[in-house]
Amino acid sequence: MWTYISAMASLPLRSTLKTKILFKAGSRCYSSSKPTIKLFIDGKFVESNASEWIDIHNPATNEVIARVPKSTQQEMSAAVDSCARAFRSWSETSILARQQVFLRYQQLIKDNIKELAKCITVEQGKTLGDAEGDVFRGLQVVEHACSITSLMLGETLPSITKDMDTYTYRLPLGVCAGIAPFNFPAMIPLWMFPMGMVCGNTYLLKPSERVPTCAVLLAKLLQDAGAPDGTLNIIHGQHDAVNFICDHPTIKAISFVGSNQAGEYIYERGSKNGKRVQSNMGAKNHGVVMPDANKENTLNQLVGAAFGAAGQRCMALSTAILVGEARGWLPELVERTKALRVNAGDQPGADVGPLISPQAKQRVCSLIQSAEDEGAKVLLDGRRVKVTGYENGNFVGPTIIGNVTPQMRCYTEEIFGPVLVVLEADTLDDAIHLVNGNPYGNGTAIFTTNGATARKYTHEVDVGQVGVNVPIPVPLPMFSFTGSRGSFRGDMNFYGKQGIQFYTQIKTITSQWKAEDATLKGPAVTMPTMGR
Repeated sequence: MWTYISAMASLPLRSTLKTKILFKAGSRCYSSSKPTIKLFIDGKFVESNASEWIDIHNPATNEVIARVPKSTQQEMSAAVDSCARAFRSWSETSILARQQVFLRYQQLIKDNIKELAKCITVEQGKTLGDAEGDVFRGLQVVEHACSITSLMLGETLPSITKDMDTYTYRLPLGVCAGIAPFNFPAMIPLWMFPMGMVCGNTYLLKPSERVPTCAVLLAKLLQDAGAPDGTLNIIHGQHDAVNFICDHPTIKAISFVGSNQAGEYIYERGSKNGKRVQSNMGAKNHGVVMPDANKENTLNQLVGAAFGAAGQRCMALSTAILVGEARGWLPELVERTKALRVNAGDQPGADVGPLISPQAKQRVCSLIQSAEDEGAKVLLDGRRVKVTGYENGNFVGPTIIGNVTPQMRCYTEEIFGPVLVVLEADTLDDAIHLVNGNPYGNGTAIFTTNGATARKYTHEVDVGQVGVNVPIPVPLPMFSFTGSRGSFRGDMNFYGKQGIQFYTQIKTITSQWKAEDATLKGPAVTMPTMGR
């Protein structure tokens, strides 16, 4: 399948994205000089002067398809300076004008979903269908951002005392920054900069160095939608870029999604520098299966939620707890999983694509081995899967591990691969105790046809997002993403009402206009008192 690596430098508004550099995925028809991913600074795509570059690999072949720079300090400073210069005029732009930019933007994303998905599949590895879903879930946040005229409303309390009123404004913070992960190249950046910018902030984005191209294309579409130069800037890199964002005094807020190690570091370092930080991190999401659940539906939901995107989702349902008689469903779960087809993401009929890197594959395989070493039983082993034509790819087939106990590494660590670990419980209370004993709190689901059982679970489980017969309970953008406990650091979550709160600050005005002021003979020298 022909696809692309980077967009043309200039595209007319509302046009479909075109390819500048083409290659045939899975073949060896590559030029000796690899394309380079550009920075986006002050409305221009800029070739970096970096001395260090990072290779981008196609996960299905492990062949190098492009290079991304480690931005220099000068380039990163130029990007922040551009944001700072643009902030005053953008923040003073009417909210209706900002809304119009994002109304055009959501249409441009719709027009280009398939092209964006191809880009994601080449760099990230997920199937084309899943990649389109990645873009679509991000698009939903952009659509919600178009409701900004309602979302930014303040509050008023007229006549709190005679001739005195109090009201609030929501105002932007200034320059904000986002640090995005590799697993959702479209959705998670679209959680970040559209919400920040529509509130009147300017934005510095650092996409994952493994999957940078989609973010660059999204920036081009935003420019075509009418966003002024400097309102969105993109830098690339690794640790130095993260430290730069955490330390730079002009940046007021940081949004992060990724691993716990990085998330804890960014939260601590950014917070110490006086920044707001929202940090979505790792997970161990449990699916509790009650014996009264709809068996057919539940098995299908478990398979899809555990192995979709090769398990590389922070909301993947990576752990099943079979309660009571539901333990007997395990053989059928294994058989249903065997039907999944492992292949390169751009191949027809592929259900499970490759992992992002050889290192990720090695880690997943080592955790499967640790389960065996600790006494668990590998009921379906995907470590030796072979994909014809893609023998060098980072493939691990769907894997199911039974006889798992809470002390095993395969349970205590987030695997982040196509692996489902299965625990057993005698009662619902036992299942709740297991879930609440795990440090993560991103998401969980219960499968049951009993309303009282569902109510008990949703009330007693200590997890931020709960699905009832819904395996991946990521809320739509009019709500907020509410992972909790070890899965989140910060006070305000992503998108929805909390997203608006994160990207704005409150100003409260109390004003008094006395009716008698027009004829007052002398000054009032006593301390004004409220509420009398």
